[in-house]
Amino acid sequence: MKNLSYIIILSILFISCKEKTDNKIKSTPVVIQTETPKVTQITSFKGQQVTGISVSNKGRIFVNFPRWRKGVANSVLEISKNTKEPFPNKEWNSWEIGDTVADNKFVGVQSVVAFEDLLYVLDTRSALFQEVVDAPRVFVFNLKTNALEHTYILNEEAYHPNSYINDLRVDKKNNKIYFTDSGNSGLVILDVATKKFTRVLDHHSSTEAEQDFLTFADGKWSNTVHSDGIALDTKNDKLYYHALTGYSLYSIPTAALSLKDTVAIKKGVTFEAKTSAPDGMIFDNNGILYYADLENNKIMYRKPDGSTHILIEGDKVKWADTFSIYNNYLYYTNSRINEVTADISAMDFTVHKIELPTN
Repeated sequence: MKNLSYIIILSILFISCKEKTDNKIKSTPVVIQTETPKVTQITSFKGQQVTGISVSNKGRIFVNFPRWRKGVANSVLEISKNTKEPFPNKEWNSWEIGDTVADNKFVGVQSVVAFEDLLYVLDTRSALFQEVVDAPRVFVFNLKTNALEHTYILNEEAYHPNSYINDLRVDKKNNKIYFTDSGNSGLVILDVATKKFTRVLDHHSSTEAEQDFLTFADGKWSNTVHSDGIALDTKNDKLYYHALTGYSLYSIPTAALSLKDTVAIKKGVTFEAKTSAPDGMIFDNNGILYYADLENNKIMYRKPDGSTHILIEGDKVKWADTFSIYNNYLYYTNSRINEVTADISAMDFTVHKIELPTN
C-alpha cells in the first residue's frame, strides 16, 4: 500500500508539473505541410541586399536596401514586371556615405510599408551599423502623386545613439504607429495627431535578445539583435513583437500602449509562445501570423488556436526577411544575412510570392 500511495503521489506531481510547464511555454506541435505551395520569383538583385518589401492596395511593389555597406545603388525601388525604378526619384536615393546629411535624401532605409494610399519609408539614419548620424525618421509619400506628404522625426527621448529603428505597423483605429528598435531594445510609439514619439518597454525582458547567435547548417551566425519583428492583430487589437536572436513571441494590447504609467504598460505584456527565430512578421485578415524560421530555411504560420504550421521550406527560402500580403499571396524577400561576407557582388538576393492556404 505504501508503494501504491507513493506511485499515486508521484503521478499527481508529474501531471501538475507538466501542466505548469505547458502553461508557461504554450508550445504546440508543428503541423507538416503535405503539399508544397508554388513559389514564384518576382525579381532578383545582383550584389544589392534587399530586406524590406511592401505591396500597396493597388498592387504596386516597393522594396528597400539598407546601407549596411558601401555600394548601395538605391535605398527604395518600385518594381514591376519589366522595370526597377528609384522611388520617388533618383535624387532621394542619391546619398552616399561621406555626404552631408540632407532632409530630402534617404540615409539608411530599413523598412517600407504601404498602407492605404501612403508609403511609409523608415530611415534609421544609420549607415555601416554605426551610431545614428541624425534623428531616425519616417518619410510618408502619397502614392497617388508620389509626393512627400509628411516627415515624422523621432524626438530625443524616443531613441538612443545606437538605436536601429527596424520596422513599423500602422494602427488606424488608434491613430498610432508602432516601431521596434533592434539596436537598443524597446518599442516606439508615434501619436500621429500630436506627432509625438514615446519610447516604451526600454530594456524590458520582452524586447531584449535572448542570445547572441543563431545556428545554421553551415555554422553559427554571431550577433545580438533585439526587438525586430512586429505585427498588428487588428481583430483583437494586440501588437505582437519578437527579438531576432530569440525564441519568444510576445504581445501587448494596443490599449495598454496608450497608458502613461510605465508599470501598467509592462503589466500588459503577455508571453504568447515559443517559436522559431524570425525576422519580419505579418498578420493576415484571418488572424493568422506568418513568420520565418531563419535557422531552418522555412516560413511558418500560427493560427488563432495556437497551432503552428509550415508554409514552405527549402532553398527558395534564404533568410525570409520581410513579408507583405496582397491578393492572397505572401510576398517575401531573401536577404541571406547569415551567408553574407565582405563581398556580395556575386550574390543574388531574390523576391518571391507564394499563394496562401485557403483554410
